[in-house]
Amino acid sequence: MKRNMAWLMLPCALAALAEPRWVGRFPASGGIPAPWRIERLNEDIAPTRYRLRDWEGVPAVEAHAVSSMALLARPLEIDLNETPILCWRWRIDAPLKNADMTTKAGDDYAARVYLSFAVPPDTLGLGTRMALGLARSLRGNVVPDAAINYIWDNRQPVGTWQPNAYTDRARMLVLRSGAGQANRWVSERRDVSADFQRAFGHAPAKLTGLALASDTDNTGEQAHAGFADFAFVGRKEPCP
Repeated sequence: MKRNMAWLMLPCALAALAEPRWVGRFPASGGIPAPWRIERLNEDIAPTRYRLRDWEGVPAVEAHAVSSMALLARPLEIDLNETPILCWRWRIDAPLKNADMTTKAGDDYAARVYLSFAVPPDTLGLGTRMALGLARSLRGNVVPDAAINYIWDNRQPVGTWQPNAYTDRARMLVLRSGAGQANRWVSERRDVSADFQRAFGHAPAKLTGLALASDTDNTGEQAHAGFADFAFVGRKEPCP
């Protein structure tokens, strides 16, 4: 009898799990699907090239950077209280040789995943508000209140947190480092709310965007990377 009751309750338990919120499930060919779009932060810098491909059985975005920088980005509306976990897969051919995340001249990455946030106004000091206003006057609304970059670095240990070399409103977290896991797909799972709390000391008001990039404009190097299967899930749920 107890065994029968367990089987009867199983569909209810499964139904209680939130569905994955897919935000980057790419086709294997064709054009980059909306709402994804290329964002160039500096028109004087050549943009990183992005295309769709089937990469060892994984429909993915392929990024190829040659002294270049551009984000492949999309807006987001995600309830981080319900689905705070971001899952994805990525890969690189090789880390950059001369990158150094502690300097502006070395602020390049073979692969990175970029999350932008809006934050409560009372968490921003006057100087920060003025700096953001100036940056937006130059670059438009692509400049967020705050950002987290998950990066595949060349030298810093996994787990390293570092303010971006250009602004402390962007924090860098090293998830992979070096060539030990190059040339294969690697899966990630990050609690975005917890990462933001650790980086900035308070909860985010709103997650506003997701971007991916290979970035080599400062070092002049080449990078080749892949990105696939971005989804948000609940804390108790597996990545899809």
